[in-house]
Amino acid sequence: MSYSESLLEYYKNPKNVGTLPKEDYNVGTGLVGAPSCGDVMKLQIKVDDNGRIIDAKFKTFGCGAAIAASSLATELIKGKTIDEAQQLKNTVLVKELSLPPVKIHCSLLAEDAVKAAINDYNMKQANKKDKLSSPSE
Repeated sequence: MSYSESLLEYYKNPKNVGTLPKEDYNVGTGLVGAPSCGDVMKLQIKVDDNGRIIDAKFKTFGCGAAIAASSLATELIKGKTIDEAQQLKNTVLVKELSLPPVKIHCSLLAEDAVKAAINDYNMKQANKKDKLSSPSE
């Protein structure tokens, strides 16, 4: 199976590899996996006070297509609002990376990881508001 130049570039030189402090209220963490192929993605976002993603990091254990999809996803969501990032579709990743049909699941994992990170961020924000609004005992 041959990979596109774009996929090879994101695989050989991935952008945004690393982690953010998960206990930070402005950081959302998504962890997704596909036992069928062994790919596991951890994707994190850092959001500013205006709801804009100012940083995104990932760690992916899996094939080259999974690493490339994670890397591209972080690049695409940086600078976007939470609502804009929520709209990321795997088809954008498939097209940009020219993923072969047997690797499309990697793009779905990346989309799911972004959504999971956003959900985690939103839950932290709701918990933060609850703590701020509840009277101290």
